[in-house]
Formats: sequence, C-alpha cells, structure tokens
Amino acid sequence: MSRLIVVSNRVSVPKARGAAGSQGGLAVALGSALKERRGIWFGWSGKETDTFTGDLNMQKNEGVTTATIDLESQDVDEYYNGYANRTLWPLFHYRVDLAEYESGFGKGYERVNQRFADSLGPLIDPEDMVWVHDYHLMPLGSRLRERGNKNRIGFFLHIPWPPRNLLVALPFHERLVLTMLDYDLIGFQDEESVDSFLGYCRKELQAEVGEDGTVTYDGRTVKVAAFPIGLDYEEFLEGGTTGDARQMEQRMRSSSRHRKVIIGVDRLDYSKGLPERFDALGRFFDTYPDRVKQTLYVQIAPPSRQDVATYQRIRNTLEQKAGQINGERSEVDMVPIRYVNRGYSRQELFGIYRSAHVGLVTPLRDGMNLVAKEYVAAQDPEDPGVLVLSRFAGAAEQLTDALLINPHSMEEMSEAIREAIDMPLDERKARWEKLNEVIKTTNVEKWRADFVEALSA
Repeated sequence: MSRLIVVSNRVSVPKARGAAGSQGGLAVALGSALKERRGIWFGWSGKETDTFTGDLNMQKNEGVTTATIDLESQDVDEYYNGYANRTLWPLFHYRVDLAEYESGFGKGYERVNQRFADSLGPLIDPEDMVWVHDYHLMPLGSRLRERGNKNRIGFFLHIPWPPRNLLVALPFHERLVLTMLDYDLIGFQDEESVDSFLGYCRKELQAEVGEDGTVTYDGRTVKVAAFPIGLDYEEFLEGGTTGDARQMEQRMRSSSRHRKVIIGVDRLDYSKGLPERFDALGRFFDTYPDRVKQTLYVQIAPPSRQDVATYQRIRNTLEQKAGQINGERSEVDMVPIRYVNRGYSRQELFGIYRSAHVGLVTPLRDGMNLVAKEYVAAQDPEDPGVLVLSRFAGAAEQLTDALLINPHSMEEMSEAIREAIDMPLDERKARWEKLNEVIKTTNVEKWRADFVEALSA
C-alpha cells in the first residue's frame, strides 16, 4: 500500500478518541488514514522565524508523523493574512466588495507555496500519494510537478468555488486555475462548486470538459468531483455521553426557564450571515411579540482573524444589534438574546445543541457547514429539534429535510423560526430521522475513503 502525504496550511495532531479536547472531523479522519498508510502530515508550524530556512520539525504523535516548517512574518502577512484571507476568502464566499487585491499578497502566496514544495518535495517517495488541502495551497501541486514529482496528487477545497463571473474579478485568475490542472483529482464540497469550476474551464480556458467531470487541457487530464465532508459520527455521539455534555445540557435547560431555545454556533465571520440573522430575530420578535418571553436565542460566536479589519467591524456590528434587541425587549429578569464571544469543547457543544428546540444555521455562503450536521446528530430521537438551514450552505444539498431558507430574507427566516418552534412532534421526528440517516451514512470516514479511492484509481 502506497504512503499518503497530507498537506495543509496548519497541521492538526490527532489525539486519542475520548481524550480531553480531542478533535473530531478532519483531524480524526486524516489521522486514521495516515496511521493506516504510514504517512506524513506536512504544513506550517504556526510559528514565525526571522529567516526562512526550510528546516523540518519531524514528530510522531498518536502514531501520526508530522513535518512542519516555520515561516517569516512577511510570509504570514502576505500569504495567510493577505492573499488567503483578504483576497481569496471573501471572493470565494461571493463578497467581491470585501476582496483586496495587492501585488504583494499574490507574490507572498506564490513564494510560500514554493517554499512548501521545496521543503516537502524531498520527503515524497515515488509511490506516495499526496493530498493537498484548501485555498491556501491551490498552486502547490503545480510547484511539485515543476520539481519533478510525478506522484498522484489530489486537491480538496473546503470552501465554495465561486461562479465564473465572480472569479474573473481576481487578477491572474487564469494562472491560478491553470496551476490546479496539474492535480490528478480536484474535490469540492458540493455539485454547485463542481459546476462552477467546470464552467470556468469550459468558457475561459476552452478546455475539453467530459460528462464524467474530467477536464483535459494542454495534454493533461484531471478528474473533478464532489466529496461532501461529514462528521466523525460515532466519536461525536460518544462525546454526548460525557459529564461535560450532560452538565452543559442541564445548565442550558435550567437557565432557559422553560423557554424555547434557539441556538446558533458560528465562527465570527461575515460569511456566516450573523447580522442578517440578528435582524431576522428582531423581525420575529416584532411580528410575534408574545414570543419574546417564550423564546431564548443563544448565539455562540468565537472570534477569529482579529487582526483583519473586516472581522473587527462585524464584531462591533453584532454587539450593537444584540444590545439594541435586548435593550428594547428585555425585562429585569429576562433577555431574549445571549451573545457569547467564546468557544466551547465539542462535548459541551453537544449538550448545548441537545437542549435547543431550533438550530439556526444561516450562512450567506458556506462550503459545507458541519454545525448543521452536529446539531442534528445531537438531538434526542424521541423529542428532536428542528434545523433551519440556509440553502446557500453546502450541507443543503444533502440535508433537504431541514427547513431551507434564503438568509437574505428577514421575513422568510422569521417565519421559518416560527414554523420550527410550532412544528408538531410527528413531523419533527420524521424530518430528524431522514436527516440523521444522511449524516450517519455520509460520515467523515466515507469522505476520506471516497477521496483516497478516487485518487488511487
């Protein structure tokens, strides 16, 4: 069996299942694959150095070998904070208005991808398979080819791929896509992203696009397909049996005072549609004033990328909106919104999800959104809550029995909240059973196995 080399911007060392703070999802799935195939996980250490040397820090944890490099502060500013998160991230989430185009960002992005290739290349044996992850490293496969690496190399994008008419706003967009055609397999979260990528190749490159999702250009053929990522379902359910999960569920139930709890769990990011969600909640309370004392909305929003101005602005906006809604509708012993800027462990989140009558997952655009799947998996089968899901999340392609809404419409979201709260038990159970079956069977191990099998083909 050939080795598997996994490459990502940051390396997440998997911990044993059941360990305190153990990860689910990506780290667990890739960790098991790396153990099975005696592979290596390569990426940035998260540390900065005065002068880039390319020296590798090799470690072995829980049976997984990791190899990391340090980057210069200029690399981090231009490649990570700059091109990856101020150019590609907003553009790929359809926020062309927020995308920043600076030549230094692009040069830093190319420089770091070249540094990754130069440090990683010597570790790759001729029979190894290489799996590159996410928007930080799209050109990496091409840089490895230039070094002479002829291995099977696959790429998976964890965020959406934008339509052609948005992507062409990116300077040198054609050069970026051409580097991606040096992969053997390109995976996306959903069929919409696949269609957008193939449409670009067809219209902008005049490439030959087959009905099976293959792109042939300049003598090379690459397979393009959707591989929707899932949960580590069993590990997540095991977390729900812990004392942390049960204690958090009890805390939520006792503090809610028998009110209907609506939960939102999102990283503090403009792609998550949080201002629009707060506006819809205000609309809900205005339309149904009798529900103010009967309903509690809990928004958990851990801050991220606090050194990027757009993230500072959204935090200020949400604090203002939460304060306004609470100020107008609170009593001395009751507030309708709890807005929390901190994270919780997966075990604690299980308890929070399970206590909530409605899960509100309303991104303006998302590659997948695993919160939607976690909320469903955490529900009590005998009394499940209702998932309200944006039709612009990748998860909407699979979770069709959720209440699908347009997150840009305050009225539609407000009415979906009311429908979810009032939904009869029989309908809630019927919807949950279908959703849970999808989440259980399309788990993260299936995602990993399907991608690796396709890359091996």
